[in-house]
Amino acid sequence: MKRLTKKKAMTLVKELDAFPKVPESYVEATASGGTVSLIAFTLMAVLAFLEFFVYTNTWMKYEYEVDKDYSSKLRINVDITVAMRCQYIGADVLDLAENMVASDGLKYEPVNFELPPEQRLWHMTLLHIQERLRVEHALQDVLFKGAIRGSPPSVPHSEDSPSSLTACRIHGHLYVNKVAGNFHVTVGKPIPHPRGHAHLAALVSHDTYNFSHRIDHLSFGEVIPGIISPLDATEKISPESNHMFQYFITIVPTKLNTYKISAETHQYSVTERERVINHAAGSHGVSGIFMKYDISSLMVKVTEQHMPLWQFLVRLCGIIGGIFSTTGMLHGAIGFLVDVVCCRLQMGIYRDLKEAPVDEPPNGETLIPTENGVES
Repeated sequence: MKRLTKKKAMTLVKELDAFPKVPESYVEATASGGTVSLIAFTLMAVLAFLEFFVYTNTWMKYEYEVDKDYSSKLRINVDITVAMRCQYIGADVLDLAENMVASDGLKYEPVNFELPPEQRLWHMTLLHIQERLRVEHALQDVLFKGAIRGSPPSVPHSEDSPSSLTACRIHGHLYVNKVAGNFHVTVGKPIPHPRGHAHLAALVSHDTYNFSHRIDHLSFGEVIPGIISPLDATEKISPESNHMFQYFITIVPTKLNTYKISAETHQYSVTERERVINHAAGSHGVSGIFMKYDISSLMVKVTEQHMPLWQFLVRLCGIIGGIFSTTGMLHGAIGFLVDVVCCRLQMGIYRDLKEAPVDEPPNGETLIPTENGVES
């Protein structure tokens, strides 16, 4: 009974076979079929190879949500060079609540405004990257993928004597409240004031004013090497001594999650304006560099994603099965058309032979077929 039950089960399984085997004696190999198979296998290999590259590639996913973190501090990273001596200028931050933020985290370093050839080459390269970023926005994803955690590269110190250095490099970081504010560099050192703040500008001669500047780096949040900010490598040359440069910055909190790092940083967009201060012509204001920033209430989450393995296998099976089925159908359809055309040609030749007149012998004699031959 067990053997009969097993045989019945095997018979039932064989009847459910969706892939019946055809005996090799019934299979006929043709040159056209071999050619189509060779083309199909080559196409499968090429598409599978390209699909593997798609599988190994990653992409960035952007999500937006309301920024609920309003109590933390905002870090401002500054590296700016001004074409004035350090004793003549001062930098600080004044927020929307008229609170002056101490600039203890900033360092004033005497330098030359002109860059050495190596740094000038890097500066020009950075400008070219900025131009491409304004046109090709997808390059920002490449920068996000290449971002690493670590300290930024240090700028080499000048070997000249301090007395011969006519510019000042202001670099460091500040922690401010997450409200709109104004970071500025102007004449005179900042001093606290009950009604806000002030700068000791009266002690500086107008002949020393020169707010030509170069922004080597300006970012907000955690410093991430590899991320290029919009104002990096910005250089402005002032034709007049009394000149005001204004940058209007909108900061967007950003959470960056890649396969290399996970960090909370900030992106920003900027518009700029500059004008000459001339009180006689009605152009009033204070000479200096002013960066007015505001913080967006939306936060961007940037996540690096990768194609899962199961999806890669499904796509690979679809490629192989689709090409195999499509080439089989095309081969069958072309073979059918070839058979139809050849069959019609053969029928036409047979019809011509059937309708052709029989050649009559000379002298009007009639040919009579016999067993031994033909008699007239």
